[in-house]
Amino acid sequence: MGNASHYDPTKKRMFVRGISGEYNLKHELQRLRSLPRVVKSAQLDFTAGPQAFSKHFMEPEDGLGQTLHIHLEEYAPGGKSQMHGHVNEAVFYILDGRGFEIHDGIRYDWKAGDIAIVHNNCVHQHNNADPHKPARALVIKTKPMYMFMNMLFQKRVTERPTTPTETQGDFEPREDVDVNHWWAHDHHHDHDHDHAHAHNGEHQHDPAHASHVH
Repeated sequence: MGNASHYDPTKKRMFVRGISGEYNLKHELQRLRSLPRVVKSAQLDFTAGPQAFSKHFMEPEDGLGQTLHIHLEEYAPGGKSQMHGHVNEAVFYILDGRGFEIHDGIRYDWKAGDIAIVHNNCVHQHNNADPHKPARALVIKTKPMYMFMNMLFQKRVTERPTTPTETQGDFEPREDVDVNHWWAHDHHHDHDHDHAHAHNGEHQHDPAHASHVH
């Protein structure tokens, strides 16, 4: 008989190629258990700027995990990110400040305590709405899994701003920010504001109340 044809219906077809090598589960577990379980923010630096800064806690190249990419975003007063799009989703937990998203031309406002969700295949931009205070968000996304599946599309529509905003002055990202302190300060301010209204309201009703009593 001649050589067998390239396609042989008697053989099982392989759709995903096998991966072989020196990989051993025991060795992999030893490697993982030797890695740090707590990533110290103080040991990492912010990159980029001058309006949008990033500090990356977990990336595939670190060897800590294969499914998540986690980073901290700091937006200068009045600052904004580049406008861009990518296949993977992203979740922004707003730690402090107030701002808004532009998703496919639509504006979505956010403030501390909110979660902003960037859907896949969405052209988007992150913006700090306060011209005098910074804003900060913790970002969690599944980008490594999308890259593993060869879903690599990512494109910038505009580049990150290369000059400071008119109101940020000599702003630098807050390396030692105490989110609880910022929240407590803003909450205390709101509480005082509400209390003042209530207090004024009491005074407004006191005369009527007093005449009624007497």
